[in-house]
Amino acid sequence: MRFVIVGAGRVGRRTARVLEEEGHDVTVIEVNPATIDRVRSEGFDVVEGDGSNENDLLAVGLEDVDALGALSGDVTVNLIACMIASAHGCRTVLRVDSDYREYVLGKYASDVDEVIYPERLGAIAAKNALMGGSVRAIADVAQNVQLLELTVSEDAPMRGYSLSELELPANARLLGFGKKGESVGLPDADDSLELGDRVIVIAEFDSLSDVRHLIVGDAPTATA
Repeated sequence: MRFVIVGAGRVGRRTARVLEEEGHDVTVIEVNPATIDRVRSEGFDVVEGDGSNENDLLAVGLEDVDALGALSGDVTVNLIACMIASAHGCRTVLRVDSDYREYVLGKYASDVDEVIYPERLGAIAAKNALMGGSVRAIADVAQNVQLLELTVSEDAPMRGYSLSELELPANARLLGFGKKGESVGLPDADDSLELGDRVIVIAEFDSLSDVRHLIVGDAPTATA
C-alpha cells in the first residue's frame, strides 16, 4: 500500500517508520528545510512542501495514494490536507492536539475518515487508523516483532479452513481466536475460519504481509 504522511515530527516519523517496516511505500511531506535534511538522513522519502497546499499534495500523486495521514503539529494544516486528499479518493487520518478537538472534529469533519489524538494513543494507533479495516496492530512486542489482530475477510484464502489447516510463516504464531461477535480465547484446532472471525497473531515484521494475505486476503481495508 502507498501512504503519504504530512509532517515529519516525532509522530509522523514514527508512523512512517512502522509502515515502512511492514513493507509499505511511504512519502513524507515536510515544510521545514532543517527538518527535511535530518529526516532524509534517517532514510525517509521526504518531499519539501506545505501539506495545506493543493499543488504540493498533487505533486506526490494523490491518485495513487491509499491513505494520507495529516500528522503535523498544526491542526489547520492537517484539516486542509485531509479535505484535499479526501476529494481525491484517499483514506484520511487527521491528527489533533487535544481531547476536545478529537471529539468536535470527529463529530463534524464528516469528510475525514478518522480523527486521532496520538499523544494519548501512540504511533500504533496512527498506523491502525491509516490501515483501517481488517488489520489492527495491538503492540510492538520488540524492535522487529508485532502483535496483530486480523479479521477474516471474504477474500481470505484460508476462509472456510480449520485452524489446524492454517499454515503461518515460520516466524509467526497463532495466539488467540474468536468467532464473529464473540470474545477471543485460546485457539481450538477444530474451529473454522469464517467471515468476521478474529485471529491474534504474533509475527516478525518480514512475515506480516504473508500473514495478512492468508487471513485478510488482498483487501486489507475491508470492513472489520
